Amino acid sequence: MCILGSSGSGKTTLLDAMSGRLRRAGTFLGEVYVNGRALRREQFQDCFSYVLQSDTLLSSLTVRETLHYTALLAIRRDNPGSFQKKVEAVMAELSLSHVADRLIGNYSLGGISTGERRRVSIAAQLLQDPMDLTSVDTQSKEREIDTSKRVQMIESAYKKSAICHKTLKNIERMKHLKTLPMVPFKTKDSPGVFSKLGVLLRRVTRNLVRNKLAVIMRLLQNLIMGLFLLFFVLRVRSNVLKGAIQDRVGLLYQFVGATPYTGMLNAVNLFPVLRAVSDQESQDGLYQKWQMMLAYALHVLPFSVVATMIFSSVCYWTLGLHPEVARFGYFSAALLAPHLIGEFLTLVLLGIVQNPNIVNSVVALLSIAGVLVGSGFLRNIQEMPIPFKIISYFTFQKYCSEILVVNEFYGLNFTCGSSNVSVTTNPMCAFTQGIQFIEKTCPGATSRFTMNFLILYSFIPALVILGIVVFKIRDHLISR
Repeated sequence: MCILGSSGSGKTTLLDAMSGRLRRAGTFLGEVYVNGRALRREQFQDCFSYVLQSDTLLSSLTVRETLHYTALLAIRRDNPGSFQKKVEAVMAELSLSHVADRLIGNYSLGGISTGERRRVSIAAQLLQDPMDLTSVDTQSKEREIDTSKRVQMIESAYKKSAICHKTLKNIERMKHLKTLPMVPFKTKDSPGVFSKLGVLLRRVTRNLVRNKLAVIMRLLQNLIMGLFLLFFVLRVRSNVLKGAIQDRVGLLYQFVGATPYTGMLNAVNLFPVLRAVSDQESQDGLYQKWQMMLAYALHVLPFSVVATMIFSSVCYWTLGLHPEVARFGYFSAALLAPHLIGEFLTLVLLGIVQNPNIVNSVVALLSIAGVLVGSGFLRNIQEMPIPFKIISYFTFQKYCSEILVVNEFYGLNFTCGSSNVSVTTNPMCAFTQGIQFIEKTCPGATSRFTMNFLILYSFIPALVILGIVVFKIRDHLISR
């Protein structure tokens, strides 16, 4: 059967309705029968599949891997042998066996052909065991008028034909049979929530690892930012008159401000493609959108830890910060958190805002505002107006800055030029010990060191939970 019509005539809406994609919206008129049995609206998705106009696939996976992961999400694997045979059979049926181990690719980097990409999308649907598979394609504007005339001619001729009358009679007779064939629903024995999460985690990780440029940028972008600071400062000193305090404060300010931004860049560049895939596959009932978001959040953890350690190992010792191994560990842990927070905050916003460029701007503005209000580097928090002082407690930059200040300044002693220079001669000589600067900038931060770490890292699970809620809402809204 072929559905023809001009643009805007309702072809896609009809297919959306038949395949169960309009789950919570719209008023349906008419009935759907399969083998003479009436289907309820909530059963449509379990009976029909729908191949969209555009092919949304992960470019760094092979054809076999793409179908393998789809099958893992759709079917509970009891017998690995039969499971693999099903994937191979679908590839053979759609003439994909000869490109089974080729990367999907994309339109700019090559890969399989456009026709082969379309057949991969169809194969992914066939693995879900639909009773009927529907595909839709677009037509050019130039052919719409001609198509409309042809449709009218075909419709008129078909309605007058004996085949049409016979088909309608068979449908009516089927409704009144005493014994009706069963409806062939899709496979109901799908994997559990955690199994699907594990499959998504493996798929997302493999897709990233194959993208060598993305891996290099994820691991080294913090270091690249740190190299600029290295060449600019070279090495911190202990002489106040030669910038001992000023250089340290400037470095900490850059660390707190830059690490969330690099985390945001990762999410903006990598997650929108995964979001598009989850929007499509969740409507097919393979999983829910929040599971893709959580899989992405889990897969970034080891990469973020390695990236932060590379950055810290080079910058901390080269710049000559406090020479203790334990302090180095605290420094790395304090910078890992804002890097993750920046990326997870971006995920939350990508669940609300479709345009990644807008999300980029929003996260950048929030990071700048957080450093201004919460760090205390530009203005002492105790001297701020009360509303800003209250807001500072809701910024992760406040807790990260206090940790870094205590970690670097506690136990330091400063010199101030020659030994006969006094505070009266030069006010900068007021700070001869690091503890004096700590109490001036963030009073009581020394006693809050552990608590600041706990509060700082509590932002991470809070954002993950918020992201799950946001993507559940997104799932609800898109289904409408």
